[in-house]
Amino acid sequence: MISIENIHNREIIAAGKKLSEAEKVLILLHGRGATADDILSLTDYLDVKSYALLAPQATNDTWYPYSFLSPPSQNEPWLSSALLLIENVVSNTEGQGTAKSNIYFLGFSQGACLTLEFVTRHPARYGGVVAFTGGLIGDKLYTENYLGDFEGTPVFIGTSDPDPHIPVDRVHASATQMQKMNASVTTRVYQNMGHTINEEEIEWANKIVFSPLGNENR
Repeated sequence: MISIENIHNREIIAAGKKLSEAEKVLILLHGRGATADDILSLTDYLDVKSYALLAPQATNDTWYPYSFLSPPSQNEPWLSSALLLIENVVSNTEGQGTAKSNIYFLGFSQGACLTLEFVTRHPARYGGVVAFTGGLIGDKLYTENYLGDFEGTPVFIGTSDPDPHIPVDRVHASATQMQKMNASVTTRVYQNMGHTINEEEIEWANKIVFSPLGNENR
């Protein structure tokens, strides 16, 4: 039997400030077929210059093999391994003195789905969450997995309508689920944008998640 700990090895690319010196930490999750270095390059456009940046690398550049809309069991044991890896990164970050309220998350595409799934399974008052084109994972929303309180955590979700991989109705359903758990969710849908990230999404992420003033207002 394959151990879920051995599917996604603990390969974390660090950038930005040293974890021991930074007050805030951003965990970044890359998309299918991409790399940790790819998602880290996005931080050139984000207001995170004072953050420690941690980007886990998926084995074979993929967090789970099938569509995020497949029954979760079909994406096992890869999905559980990916969630465990993030949990370990968060625990290690807290163990080095960073409060959850200073831990931030960002993902794109498959990484955005994984980001939303992790934080909604482990709700808390995080610094903020950014999901560029993503939704909660599964052939339906398994609401029994989503218990707890985000305590006002600011969340930004941006997507295209249509998107070849992420149906916009799942984006809205995911936002609604998180709002029920007391997350402060901002959603932006762009007509025919394609599977990418646009400049306005970057501006929204900076404004409501990474801006100290925007975060304090939530």
